[in-house]
Amino acid sequence: MKNVVRILFGLLLAVVLGKSVLAQALQKIVIADTPTTHHLNLYVAKEKGIFEKHGLDVQINEVQSAAAQRDLVISRRADGYWACPTAVMGAIGNGAPIEFVAQVKRPCTSVLMVPQKSDIRTLKDLDGKTIGGLGPGCCAVIYIQKLAERVGARFNLVNMAGGPAIAALEAGQVAGIIVEEPHASIAELRGYKTLFRNEMKDSVCRTVQFHRDFVKANPQAVINLVAALDEANALINANPKAADIVDIAVKYTRTPKEAILHGNDRLRFTTKLDEEKHKELAAFLVKIGIIRRNIVPESFAPEMKGITW
Repeated sequence: MKNVVRILFGLLLAVVLGKSVLAQALQKIVIADTPTTHHLNLYVAKEKGIFEKHGLDVQINEVQSAAAQRDLVISRRADGYWACPTAVMGAIGNGAPIEFVAQVKRPCTSVLMVPQKSDIRTLKDLDGKTIGGLGPGCCAVIYIQKLAERVGARFNLVNMAGGPAIAALEAGQVAGIIVEEPHASIAELRGYKTLFRNEMKDSVCRTVQFHRDFVKANPQAVINLVAALDEANALINANPKAADIVDIAVKYTRTPKEAILHGNDRLRFTTKLDEEKHKELAAFLVKIGIIRRNIVPESFAPEMKGITW
């Protein structure tokens, strides 16, 4: 009997030690994150154990703003973050030690939302209108602003996030709002009309970026992270409205389930960076004075060349 106990104890110890060794072998990565369905591949890879499969222990630390994400990475209290590429370009152009490592999704899901009886029907109708949006450096605002300029239209932008933008539209304080998913779906479910979705089909959207020193010191970890994201992307893209995918989106973003079911199939995830599209965005940032010179592709991590760009 004593021998049986010793054998069982030995087996149990081996399992515990084996798990401990496995945990120690995982590369830890800290991601600063502002929750949104646009970061769904991060959440799916975490919840489905895909990061661990690729040798990574990814810790997601929720913060309240893109600026907070950026600052945590710059100060090395986080390693990377998901964000709008133009905001990242602004940071890099002003000296932040950050590099792009991958795309998150494309196209941009942002659209112009207007009341059903709005007199805005074409891009030219935007001329002189007051529009709510995330700011002049937002990639969605840039795309729509460029489209409007081509037909000689200029609109007045009022900076506001998605929730306040919908409230301003409901109060009649703005003629339209530029919002992305899930706020576009929330507005549609409230009866507002969507414009210019087709015109945005060639745009790019969120990117993954890391502190330059982390990439340089841990290139294989970043490569493994991209491989994990590719696997998560395949799951989401195959059925973005699958019950488990929707449940993960609700859990991490606290977005109403009906809004996710309404528009989650508009999110098309990929890790491939489009150098030319990002050059165009950077060129516009130079034009409006946010950065002094075009920083693409030098802002793309060289370790990821041939992998994501």
